[in-house]
Amino acid sequence: MKPRLQTSLSQHLVMTPQLRQAIQLLQMSATELEAEIAAAVESNPLLDWTDEAAPPEIAIPEGRHAENGTGNGSSATEQPAAGQENDEPWTIGEEAWHERIGPSSDRDDDHDDAADRVAEPETLGDHLLWQLHLTHLSLRDRRIGAMLIDALDDDGYLRESLDAIADSLRPDVHASNDEILTVLRQIQRFDPAGVGARTLGECLSLQLALLPDETPGKALALRIAAGPIERLPKVGIDGLAQELGCDVDSVNVAVQALRSLDPRPGAQVGGVASDTYVSPDCVVWRQNGVWRAALAHNYAPRVSIHRGYERMIGGASQADAGYLRGRLQEARWLLRSIEARGETLLKVMRCLIRQQSGFLEFGEQALRPLTLREVAGEVDLHESTISRAIARKYVRTPRGTIPLRAFFASGIDTDGGGGTSSTAIQAMIRELIHAENPRKPLSDASLALSLKAAGVPVARRTVAKYREAMHIPSSHERVRIG
Repeated sequence: MKPRLQTSLSQHLVMTPQLRQAIQLLQMSATELEAEIAAAVESNPLLDWTDEAAPPEIAIPEGRHAENGTGNGSSATEQPAAGQENDEPWTIGEEAWHERIGPSSDRDDDHDDAADRVAEPETLGDHLLWQLHLTHLSLRDRRIGAMLIDALDDDGYLRESLDAIADSLRPDVHASNDEILTVLRQIQRFDPAGVGARTLGECLSLQLALLPDETPGKALALRIAAGPIERLPKVGIDGLAQELGCDVDSVNVAVQALRSLDPRPGAQVGGVASDTYVSPDCVVWRQNGVWRAALAHNYAPRVSIHRGYERMIGGASQADAGYLRGRLQEARWLLRSIEARGETLLKVMRCLIRQQSGFLEFGEQALRPLTLREVAGEVDLHESTISRAIARKYVRTPRGTIPLRAFFASGIDTDGGGGTSSTAIQAMIRELIHAENPRKPLSDASLALSLKAAGVPVARRTVAKYREAMHIPSSHERVRIG
């Protein structure tokens, strides 16, 4: 064989650098986004901070950011009241927030300084347990799922055998390997994609399964992930093509698809410092009886394209012009990704206020059951995208600054044919215990009967589980305390 030059036609990957950047920015908190922008300005001369003298406000045309104008199913929380002006643009800033939120008694008590609130670091286990709580699994399966999640390492892999998991569950739960594997399959559908895998090939296969069927090289990439992925560093592309009986170009496309995936999905979650301050991404308020949502006043990126360097591209040398064009493209990608992040977050926030207007109005007792799948179906996005959009995000409401995760809860069917969220049931239990006679506290059975009389059939053991989750002593201990 002798070296020669030849041309070939191949397809490019779907996971482009722009898409990867957009996904990374979407799952960042507001504080992390600010740090990411600052780092980009430091490294890219085509990015520049805007005039600091300008007020950090976002001009939001009525009907675009303040309400959902998609026209696909309106509700009472979306439609403006009669006689309301809709064609005058306005801004959301600190003063506008005070004016539109109403009397001071309805505002967030800690409104003056959102940085006084500190975000708790979220671990991979916390992130997965929260998703497990939103599933419709039985209590037995949830215990198995909690044990599996506890056994995952920091990269999201399950290194222990199913026999070891079964031994750890005893004597509380006697589960077969098939039962444990069934629950593991459910966890492998959680975000981040690829979590719960036992091998590198399984991790990559889980991520490949989420890609569209028309993704270049997907079918061949699945074959490689299921078998010879571990031998790839030794045999190379040519050896792999010979082993699989495929041409080199096809194998190269499949390998590039595999390289675009994350071999350590668990590392995407966690690592947030304990002194990370909460900065709300969204603001929710009520205007003329209608709940509205907008991006927070500090959300708008205070960066722009440096026009001086941009004008220099035409008169620069070929090398300098090439460098400046590359940095200009990176700057445009960043600004577009930030804009896409805001649009996705606002779309999800609008859906949440439509679904949980009762929660905003009356508190936890009015929180209805809501899952990631329901929101994903309504806004036409994937569940993993919704999970990233609400991760470490906070919204300022008349009830205080709360995480977007608080809008989600698992549910229990009621006698009226509807559903009540577990958070609402806990609030009802807390209220019943608060109103009880201290000398004759209500037992778990009495609490269950009271809830059943209110149309919420809950078993005594379920009441006990919720009570313990709220760190409320049993009736016998409350008698001694009283």
